[in-house]
Amino acid sequence: MKPFLSIALLVLLFSCSSDRPKGKTAAEILFKEAQSFIDNKRYILATEKLNQLRSQYPYSFYSTQAELLQADILFLQENYVEAAAAYILFRDFHPRYKRLAYVVWKIAESFQSQIPSTIDRDLSPAKEAIKYYKEVAQRYPRSEYAKNAEENIGKAKGMLNEKEKYIADFYFKTEEYSAARYRYLSIIKNISDGTLQDHSKKRVVKASLLLEDFKGCLKYGDDYLRTISDTSKEEIENTISQCKQSLNNKE
Repeated sequence: MKPFLSIALLVLLFSCSSDRPKGKTAAEILFKEAQSFIDNKRYILATEKLNQLRSQYPYSFYSTQAELLQADILFLQENYVEAAAAYILFRDFHPRYKRLAYVVWKIAESFQSQIPSTIDRDLSPAKEAIKYYKEVAQRYPRSEYAKNAEENIGKAKGMLNEKEKYIADFYFKTEEYSAARYRYLSIIKNISDGTLQDHSKKRVVKASLLLEDFKGCLKYGDDYLRTISDTSKEEIENTISQCKQSLNNKE
C-alpha cells in the first residue's frame, strides 16, 4: 500500500509541476503564474506569486512588471483608493516607464470609480479624476486612452457643475440669499454651461431683490440682459421692474 501511495504522490507532484507555465527564468515563470491566477480571478494567489517574484528577483525585468500588476489587482478587486495610491507610487518610481500613458489612465480611472452616483455626496474624487484625465489628454494625445479621457472629463465636470448648482439652490431655498448670490456669481464666473449660466443670472438678480439690494439688482439685471438667452430675458425684466418700484418706494 505504501509503495502505491508514494507512486501516486510522485505522479501528482509531477503533473502539478508540468502544469506550470514555461519561461526562460524563474522570475518569468512566477510572473506567468500570477497572470494565470488573475485570469481566473484568484487575486490572493496572484499577489503571493508577485510578492515572491519581487522579493526573490528584485532586479529582474519582471520585477517592475510585477509592481504594476499588483496595482492592477487592487483595481480589479475594486479597492480603488489603494489602487490609485499604488499607480501613483509606480509612476513616481518609474517616470520613464514605456507604458506611462496606461499608468496615468489607470490613476484617473481609479479616482473616477470613487465618484458617488449622486451629487449630494463628496465629489472630490471627480476633481482628481479630471486632473489625471487631463494629463492623459495633454501628455499622451496619440495614445489609445486620449479620446475616452476627454469624454470622462466632460462627465466629471458635469457632476461638479451640478453640485455647484445644488449648493447654490439650497441656499436660495433656505432664504440664505447672500450665500446663494455668492455661489451663483461664482458659477457665472467659472462655469461656461449656457443653461447653468442663465439659471444663475436670474437667481443673482432675484437674490439681490430679496436682499433689498435694489441698486445691485438693477446693475446685475442690466448686465445680464445683454448676455442671457431670449427665453430667460422676460423673467429678469420682471425682476428689474420690481427692483425699480421698490427703489422708488424707498426713496
